[in-house]
Amino acid sequence: MTATAGSTGTPGPGSSSTVSSRTVPSSPATANAPRVLRVTKGHGTQNDFVLLDGRTGVALDDALVRALADRRAGIGGDGVIRLVASADLPEGAAVLAEDPAATWFMDYRNGDGSIAEMCGNGVRVVAEYARALGVWDPAAGELVLGTRAGVRRVREVAGPAGEAWYAVDMGVWHLPGGPEAVTSGGDAEVTVAGLPVPRPALSVDVGNPHTVLALAGEAELDAVDLTRAPGVDPVPPHGTNVELVVPLGEERTSDGTVVGRVRMRVHERGVGETRSCGTGACAAALAVRAWAGPQAPDVWLVDVPGGTVRVAALPDGHVELAGPAVLLADVDVDLDALGR
Repeated sequence: MTATAGSTGTPGPGSSSTVSSRTVPSSPATANAPRVLRVTKGHGTQNDFVLLDGRTGVALDDALVRALADRRAGIGGDGVIRLVASADLPEGAAVLAEDPAATWFMDYRNGDGSIAEMCGNGVRVVAEYARALGVWDPAAGELVLGTRAGVRRVREVAGPAGEAWYAVDMGVWHLPGGPEAVTSGGDAEVTVAGLPVPRPALSVDVGNPHTVLALAGEAELDAVDLTRAPGVDPVPPHGTNVELVVPLGEERTSDGTVVGRVRMRVHERGVGETRSCGTGACAAALAVRAWAGPQAPDVWLVDVPGGTVRVAALPDGHVELAGPAVLLADVDVDLDALGR
């Protein structure tokens, strides 16, 4: 395979400055030429993905996703995302009925091949990918993106140091256990390797399921072992992501805004521990905010192993996630070498 490096804001897939797609000649003399699939590698706070352009007609199946996401025999990634016209998928047709502007769909798969509702970091990376492909211009307005969790709207914003970030309206969130789950400390019990006993945790739905467990301090957070999936009781019908969080208090930003801060680690269903999880960061911030009470800040900075994202609880009951997105390389994958 061949690759060309890139970065946020630089020309990307399909542009004249990237490595050109390899073509497979039809001449009999080149009948053994490899079958090639063009993909792009990107990440959002080191939550990394293999990206595919659905306009090429490429189809995804479990085996192809697993092969591409394999970190030793493939490209490597926490997941695989195909950007495809909404009209080309049954789920996309449903999204178009909800919002005709959602002409593009984020077809997201976990690294094990399973289908997931959506991914907060992945939405930002897809936005950068759509920009690089030339199908979205931030100057023209929001990217209206279909997902299996509904419509997500993306806009370009400034990060803490003035760098380009993307902010995603993640939609309506809720606590499946209701207000009583907050006052009682939680509605689930989580068993984690490295912690001596099960701990109470709070279920949070951000379009996909999360279970948030608060720890006493950073030393405890560092000591847990997430190479094994935490046990959750009761087990949600479709599984759950588990976030371990340590509240770090409040701070004042340069413009005088008071924001909360938490540190988080996450075990994602179908993947394992990842360097970041966008919906998990939302769930973690919302859970700590709920536990903190009505005087808690609406805006939170969430520190994950891969960086920092910003979460805001909006007045309309939605939650917004903001953070960076990076495209690293365009890659020509030899499908025969990949075993596909």
